[in-house]
Amino acid sequence: MNADVFSLHESNVRRYGRSFPTVFTRALGATIWDEAGKPYLDFLVGSGALNYGHNNPNILAPAIDYLTGGNILLSLDMHTAAKREFIEVFVDTILKPRGLSYKMQFPGPTGTSANEAALALARKYTGRSSVMAFTNAFHGMSLGSLAVSGSASTRELGGVARHDVIRVPYDGYGNGAFDSASYIDYVISDPGSGIERPAAIILETIQAEGGMNTASALWLKEIQRICRNHGAVFIVDDIQAGAGRTGDFFSFEFAEIEPDIVCLSKSLSGSGNPLSIVLIRPDIDVWKPGEHSGTFRGNNLAFVTAGAMCKMWSDSKFTADIERTAVKLQSRLDDLVAKFPDCIEEKRGRGLMAGLKCRSHAIVNRAHDIAFANGLLIESSGPNRDVIKVLPPITITDDELDRGITILKQAIQE
Repeated sequence: MNADVFSLHESNVRRYGRSFPTVFTRALGATIWDEAGKPYLDFLVGSGALNYGHNNPNILAPAIDYLTGGNILLSLDMHTAAKREFIEVFVDTILKPRGLSYKMQFPGPTGTSANEAALALARKYTGRSSVMAFTNAFHGMSLGSLAVSGSASTRELGGVARHDVIRVPYDGYGNGAFDSASYIDYVISDPGSGIERPAAIILETIQAEGGMNTASALWLKEIQRICRNHGAVFIVDDIQAGAGRTGDFFSFEFAEIEPDIVCLSKSLSGSGNPLSIVLIRPDIDVWKPGEHSGTFRGNNLAFVTAGAMCKMWSDSKFTADIERTAVKLQSRLDDLVAKFPDCIEEKRGRGLMAGLKCRSHAIVNRAHDIAFANGLLIESSGPNRDVIKVLPPITITDDELDRGITILKQAIQE
């Protein structure tokens, strides 16, 4: 393996190349191979950007046809046939079956592009400046998204002071005894609190980078109620938890809520092609033409693969298999928690977005290295990097899931 070119010419900022010191060449489904031919089960899946596995044939086939047909690849926000088909399929297979009605904004290629657009629109719509965000949140690497993220090391990036953010405890923060929803409601209502009514409240239903912290349905319902009562825009950042990761297409479906704005990216394209959308309650869509822009908001190849991904959700067997796989994963992780109480404090997450909170960062580091040596890719999360993230493809087979968990078990045992 020759990796000299990376250390010689790539920035010091590289991370995953250091965590997984090999050179990868090809991938299919839940498996990725390095140039020596060694296979690895992928429980990282592009940090949640490949929920449907690598090179899913149902998604890749229409992309190949599109690429070889002389079709448009980049179109800004002009009308194209590929964009029209994606919008129609998304409405028919994702929104309508869930009783949802949103306008769609295509802000640019990444999740942080979607969050920036959502925050700007909320401020424009309400005429207010502050935004309420939560401890341990992560919303992206551009300045507005950094401002509403929780990690001190993350917020320090950019060297620019970021104001107009009210930070409050997430559901279950600390020892879990503090009722943060009631606190938010009280301080927004109290004219003597010194806290103004925010333009928006932005949250993740599962804080992936923050340690796989999971909000309850009751808490999410309360946050929505508070937003309605105080005229704040309720934004759900569903960039990593959405597009099927929790078992439902949207991570908030279990709570039976309807956010004002939903941000999607990562696995939205189903293929690793960059694509993001902002779903906007129609009356909030107060943008003027061209007021928000982005050169790569017309990625037509991503429209094609995203449309193919959405069509999969109209197959009842596909959705039943995801639900069954999620139950199996959660059961296998429960077994690990019971078997290794000296190493693992608790299981976190929901569906196929799971985590194991370990008793030290060192345990996670050692498990990571052993798992990699034995052919499994995992990563850590949380402010202390003491949570093992378990993100297999949602299309993983039973045999692959069993093999991956067996490697993880061996890694923790050692």
